[in-house]
Order: sequence, then C-alpha cells, then structure tokens
Amino acid sequence: MSEQTQQRGTSAARRVVVAGAGMAGVQTAVALREQGYTGTVTLIGAEPHQPYDRPPLSKAVLLGKAEGSAFDVDFEALGVELQLGREVLGVRPAEHQLDTEAGPVPYDVLVLATGAEPIRLPGAEGVPGVHLLRTLDDAERLRPVLARQHDIVVVGAGWIGAEFATAAREAGCAVTVVEAAERPLAGALPAEVAAPMTAWYEDSGTVLRTHARVERVEPGEVVLDDGSRVPAGAVVVGIGARPATAWLAGSGIELGVQGDVVADERLRTSVPDVYAVGDCASFPSGRYGARLLVHHWDNALQGPRTVAANILGESSAIYDPVPYFWSEQFGRFVQYAGHHAAADTLLWRGDPSGPAWTVCWLRGARLVALLAVGRPRDLAQGRRLIEAGTPVNAELLKDPGRPMKGAVA
Repeated sequence: MSEQTQQRGTSAARRVVVAGAGMAGVQTAVALREQGYTGTVTLIGAEPHQPYDRPPLSKAVLLGKAEGSAFDVDFEALGVELQLGREVLGVRPAEHQLDTEAGPVPYDVLVLATGAEPIRLPGAEGVPGVHLLRTLDDAERLRPVLARQHDIVVVGAGWIGAEFATAAREAGCAVTVVEAAERPLAGALPAEVAAPMTAWYEDSGTVLRTHARVERVEPGEVVLDDGSRVPAGAVVVGIGARPATAWLAGSGIELGVQGDVVADERLRTSVPDVYAVGDCASFPSGRYGARLLVHHWDNALQGPRTVAANILGESSAIYDPVPYFWSEQFGRFVQYAGHHAAADTLLWRGDPSGPAWTVCWLRGARLVALLAVGRPRDLAQGRRLIEAGTPVNAELLKDPGRPMKGAVA
C-alpha cells in the first residue's frame, strides 16, 4: 500500500466511522475532535450500554461499590453520533461500506476498534454457573454470586484470574484457582519473576492448584483431568483473550496469526482508508524490533491519538509506545512497562519475598522493561529511562535505596 494512496482518502474525509465503543473507539472519536476534525464521526457499539471503561468491572462494579463505569464524555457536545446495540458484521472496502445488523453504514474512513473477546472454556459453553468477566453485563451477573459468598473456582491464574480472585476473597468467598501451567502468569512472565507471586495466593486465603487442567464442569463442581473434584457454586473463566476480528473474514483486511489486524507504524491496515487501534490490532515497534499485540488499557488510550493525527493528514505520526499496564491483586499494586522479550539481562531491586520490589530487564546497558510491585516511583522513573533509551549502570540499578534515575551510566 502506498502512502499516497492511503492519504488521498483520509485528508479530505467527511465521514469517519468507528467500529467499537470501548476505550479505543471512544478515544478515537475524542481525539478527532480535539485535533480539529470537523466532519461526521459515528461511533458504533455492539452493547446497548453507554460506552464504559472496563478496569472497574473487576473491582468496584463487581463488588457493588459502583453501579457502572460510563466514560465522562459528552458525545452530543462533541458532535459524535452514537449507534449502540448494533453489532458489526463485515466490511466491503471497495464500496466503503460497513455492514451491521441494522444495515450498511457508508464511510470515508473506517477505524477498527472492536477490542478483544475472552477465550471460552471448551465444553463449558452454556453450562449454568459458568461465567466470563469482560462486559458490564458479565459483572452484573457475577455481583450477586459474590454477594451470596459461593464457593468460586477461577480457571486461569493470569492477570484477570488474580484480579477476580482478589475481589471474590474480599467479598468473603472461598476461592480455588486452577491453572493448567506450572505457575501463575506462565505466558506473561519468566518463572523466576512469577515465583514470588505464587505465595500471594496462599497469603490471601486463596487455594492455587497448578498443573490442573479442567476436564469438565458439572453442577456444583469442577472435574480436573486427574479425576479430582473441586466444589464450585460458580466458575469464572479467565484463560485469555483474542482479537475480536472474526467478523472481518473475507474483507481483504490482513489478519495476523493471532487474529490481530495487521497495522503499520501509523496504525493503517492493508486496505486504504481503514485504520485499526487497541486490543484488536498489532503494530510494528521500531523500539523493540518486533510486532506487538498489546491487550491493555493504556494502549487503547494512546493509540487513538496517532490514528486521529493520520486521518487528519499528519503522516509523520508514528505509533511506537512503551507498553504499560497495572494490576491490583491480593493487596498489591503491580505495574509493568516495556517489553521484556527484547532483554538479555534480568536484575532485581529489593527482596521479592517482601512487600515491595522491582524487576528490571536490560538489553546491553539500556533498560527495556520493568515490573514494579508496590514501587510506583520505580515505574515512573524507569518508564522515562526506557522511553529515552538512556544507558544505565546495572550495579547502581540493583540498589533499591537509590532512585532509578540515579542509576544513569
């Protein structure tokens, strides 16, 4: 695709249609207006609810401390047309048409922001008492389950599994987490980093069973592949998510091996006048020399600014962030920045058996990622070091009493 071809349709665009009303879609609409776009902006969402933020679903909304988490955005004042409860079905790029349940929607520029969808537990679809936690409706279905203090089985010891287990314990439920791998966060962190997190489960009164694969779910219990049975008044599945892109089949828009929309450094897809942003899209990172697929809130917040700039014809707008996310689990605030797959050295700041510590990943003399537990200052300073590519002294970096900015080589 030539840049000239892509820009010809966007610089004079009159109608921008955004498919997806989560964080990435809402922020795209907001960024377009903030950057001076005066044409029509239509935001299409599959859910009937006012667009809302997802992180509170596993915390305040789930525990009944908040009724919802709608974005504080005045769409009418922004001149953004909302079309909610309208599922997208396909795209016909040659005709500049987005197909939806309620009929086709014409566009001059289309932004794909349909996010990700949870992976379902095979064989458990439709089984009573089996839940996912992705949408506001999911959280509202689970809230009375926690209020009744059922025995809860959480399938998957990833980020969402740990967050839900934390909320369920706070609600007074007995919680067992079953994980097919040998440790929590097996697909996200190295064994030596995840190891100290294992103790967090026991400390909170949560039972963690690793090497435990679900064979089937029966009324009132979960049967594991070793034949053991775990009591379960409810089962919550948190085994990952995949880009919500099946609806793009046959559109000609290139998808990656994980179902991700393959975007370029300006978040353009393989088809002219179509962009992709947020959880549904991967992008090439010059910083890390890899294509990244980032399923986190900050990516959905930052990417739309690049999309809006490019729709407005600012072709120099490149997307190459330092990925960032946080998680609140078992009384700890965990933050991560960077991409540690690019590292060749791992070092610790602080005692991992204690309440606060940081792991740093370096490539040569440069910090490329860090995980901070209860050390937000490390995260803030380390993130700036990663963004700047500043060389650091590894020996100084190991000293938890020294600010990270003081470890500059």
